[in-house]
Amino acid sequence: MQEKVVQEKSKKFAIRIVRLYEFLARNEKERVMAKQILRSGTSIGANIAEGDYAVSKADFICKSHIALKEASETRYWLDLLFETSCITKEQYDNLFFDCDEIIKILASILKTAKTNKMERE
Repeated sequence: MQEKVVQEKSKKFAIRIVRLYEFLARNEKERVMAKQILRSGTSIGANIAEGDYAVSKADFICKSHIALKEASETRYWLDLLFETSCITKEQYDNLFFDCDEIIKILASILKTAKTNKMERE
């Protein structure tokens, strides 16, 4: 169940990240950070989608862990964009909340998957 929730949330988040990138590009804001957050923010959902077709439990855990790392990186870029005044407090708060929620769900999924894997071994 959590897997479906995180898929939907990460897709909606990726769409918001694409829009943020377009906003930053249109306003000629920091290009390097804009490209970095575009890559990491859209990669979260892509790795979750790959995990759906994992060939093993270990592969699923690996893809989920990569998604978690990408979400953590995205949170870093959000902090940097806010602290350099490239995005407003409102933009930051909304995106940070969604990113943090995805991180918590992924951490829970990973904890459960690792526990289940260990029980089967």
